[in-house]
Amino acid sequence: MEALASNAPNAMAEQVYQRLKSDIFNFRLFPGDRFSEHGIAAHYGVSRTPMRDGLFRLQREGYLEVGFRRGWRVAPINFEQLDQLYDLRIVLELAALDRILSVEHGREAVEALKAVWCVTPEHREADPATMFEMDEDFHRCLVAATGNLEMLRVHNDVTERIRIMRRLDFLKPQRTSATYDEHGKLLELLERNRHAEATILLRAHITQSKVEVRKITLSMLAAARDQKLPFVT
Repeated sequence: MEALASNAPNAMAEQVYQRLKSDIFNFRLFPGDRFSEHGIAAHYGVSRTPMRDGLFRLQREGYLEVGFRRGWRVAPINFEQLDQLYDLRIVLELAALDRILSVEHGREAVEALKAVWCVTPEHREADPATMFEMDEDFHRCLVAATGNLEMLRVHNDVTERIRIMRRLDFLKPQRTSATYDEHGKLLELLERNRHAEATILLRAHITQSKVEVRKITLSMLAAARDQKLPFVT
């Protein structure tokens, strides 16, 4: 493993944090995996100080756990918390729909999204990783178009915290086609000022995503694992 390199301690800690988070999100560090600070520092080629900064930051965010004399562990998936985060996401995005057409540039945002999502089947994206990023961007743009920066900040935080599971949703081809259909329909309803129908559709769209996440089993997570890192015990 090539060592991380930086002259600034804060920059090094940030690099470690981002590498660790990437390994968790890509299931190279799997829920329940245990490891020591010494092992992971040696693997990344860094000193213990920036490594510990990254570990404790991820602990505060709920991705890692630490026990006395037991070392570190990747936190198990908390489905109850995921349900609550999805419910919060629904609240935020429904509030965005209430405002999006009444604010400056709101309709422009809708038109820009239509150019991406209201396309013929042969022009639809098929790569799951790209689709995942496009879907996140769609929902973020709906909130951003309101101009409410605090609402967007909270939405970004929710998006980050459910990302580890949501990305698996697009491994199913039918979810990709359904996402295109539902996004396109939602934008058309907004453009035609059919707000009540758009609200019903958006709620159903996000709720279905929550249901699909609930269907993800440990065996499906294991199948998504890229590789087991050598420092995992």
